[in-house]
This record gives sequence, C-alpha cells and structure tokens, in this order.
Amino acid sequence: MMFRQTAIALLLAAPFASVALAQSVGTEVQRDVNQETRIEQGLKSGQLSTGEAAKLERGEARIDRMEKNALKDGNVSQQEATRIQRAQNAESGKIDQLKHNDVAGNPSSASSQRMQADVQRNINQQSRIEQGVQNGSLSNKEVSNLERGQARVNRTEARAGADGHVGANEQARIQHKENRQSRKIFREKHNNR
Repeated sequence: MMFRQTAIALLLAAPFASVALAQSVGTEVQRDVNQETRIEQGLKSGQLSTGEAAKLERGEARIDRMEKNALKDGNVSQQEATRIQRAQNAESGKIDQLKHNDVAGNPSSASSQRMQADVQRNINQQSRIEQGVQNGSLSNKEVSNLERGQARVNRTEARAGADGHVGANEQARIQHKENRQSRKIFREKHNNR
C-alpha cells in the first residue's frame, strides 16, 4: 500500500518537475540573452571597447559550454544549475566592471560596429532558443546542441576581437558560423520531436 501511494505521488509530481526543469533551462537561456544585451548596450554607448567585448564573449562561451554539458543527458541537476548561475553572476560582475572602468570604446568605429552586429545576432539566436524552450519545440538535448553552437560562435567572436579590432574577414568568418547556427536552430525547432 505504501509503495502504491509513493508511486502515485511520483506520477502526479512528474509533470510539475518537467515544467520546473523547463523553466530552469528557459531562465538560464533568458539570462544569456540579458547578458548579451548588456554587452551590446556597452558597445553602443562606448562603455565597452571591442577588446573588452571580446573578453566578455569568451566568458559567455564558457557559460554556453557549461549549459551544453549540463543538458547533454536531458536533465539539469540542482548542482549544475547552481554552478551555471554562479558563473553567470561572475560574468555579470565582469560586464559591470568593464562597463565602468576608464577604458572607452568608439561606438562609431567600423570594428565596434562589426562587434555590435555580431553581438546583436547572438541576442537574436539566444532569443530563438529561449522561445523554443518556452513553447516546447526544443527538448533539453536539442538546447544542449544549440548551446554548443552558440559557444563556438562566441569563441570565434572572442578570438576575432582579442586584439581590440574586428576586421571584415574576421566578421565574414563569424557570420558564416552564425548562419550555420541559425539554420541549426530552425531545424531543431521544426523537427517535431
């Protein structure tokens, strides 16, 4: 009798657990969107230089890899969620620190404009992933795959801007990866899984 009550309780709790897990994944992806937005705003206002934005993109890539690894098995444990939140908090502090230091960027420079466009594309891609989580068109494993792609794009941006300048050829390479990622997001969201 006790086993039967426990089994019923577990069956009743299962749908709520998956909703809570989806909210956790959605929350983490939404936080990615928010942090990328702060980086873009810093570039546009001149509070961030291209080199500083590149450093932040490296940190965003690390967080994307953490999310990818946590979602690889389809579930995010409480320990993994805590570790991701801690990394996002640290990255948020770095964004704030770099936006309020004595280094100023030139938002009108071609390099900054390129980085701004690339970061805006990150925002759009992360938003599309977040929408897929919210409407159920993306499973956690699919989100894991997509976060791996986002990490690659962010690493490419970080490498391109590491010297404080993003050239036209570097941006073309970034855009190629972004286009591939965009097609991947579309396929994952529309594969009826």
